Amino acid sequence: MTYPLVQDLAVDGVPVAVTCGLLAFSRQAFYAWQADPVSQRDLVDAYAMNAAYDVHADDPGFGYRFIADELAAAGHQICERRVWTICSPARITSAHTRARGRGKKPGPPVHDDLVERDFTASGPNRLWLTDITEHPTGEGKLYLCAVKDVWSRRIVGYSIGDRMPSALAVDALEMAVTRRGPAEVTGCIVHADRGSQFRSRPYLAALHRAGLSGSMGRVASSADNAAMESFFVPLQRNVLNSRRWTTRAELRLAIVTWIERTYHRRRRQRALGKTTPIEFETIYWPAHAA
Repeated sequence: MTYPLVQDLAVDGVPVAVTCGLLAFSRQAFYAWQADPVSQRDLVDAYAMNAAYDVHADDPGFGYRFIADELAAAGHQICERRVWTICSPARITSAHTRARGRGKKPGPPVHDDLVERDFTASGPNRLWLTDITEHPTGEGKLYLCAVKDVWSRRIVGYSIGDRMPSALAVDALEMAVTRRGPAEVTGCIVHADRGSQFRSRPYLAALHRAGLSGSMGRVASSADNAAMESFFVPLQRNVLNSRRWTTRAELRLAIVTWIERTYHRRRRQRALGKTTPIEFETIYWPAHAA
């Protein structure tokens, strides 16, 4: 904006007409700005940018399209293209978009590493692991966030959606707390990677409400990845890659069916003494099974 420069030079004695002529705009435009230096459009954009910062802070995974949806829901009368115009120079972009760039690093951890690559538990609800996977369908990608109890290897909570905002991770966590019982999970460690969903304010608030302790591992830790692979690898092999999925609905049903019927009740695991997760909990935690 060059109008303030014209005003400053005028204070120093340089005529407005001379400065406007050199900068190639009319005196009328300068005087119109001087009468109303903050236009209604600038004011609307300022409020929208402030709201966009808040939305992005709550969920760093949101890009400008999702931010536009949130602003519209909050009552901001602003189109999607204008939201992009506001967000782009302010560098309000999706954390997932940035992660695909070369040389980009995951965000900083919001928890200490309480596990230190020791993925064992002496009892139920002592240590949970959580992660997100995705798979394409004819309608677009489907995302699954799962929470696994290390002790019995049971998937105690999961959430499936066509996007992966922080709500996907929060829903999976809240399902796990409900299934296990709020009184049973207090103090449980929940270990995750540095994904934006697990660093978002809604997720941190969900951990605090349930009395859970967050934990985050190092970048590119093979041990962290392997801890969830015992679930994700057979899911990928037996469900996700078993065929081409036309709709999200049919893949969603297949995932739920495989988790509840096959993985929990039919798939015997050597680490559990060749029992299934449900059998293992029934034997060693009969009060909960009842």
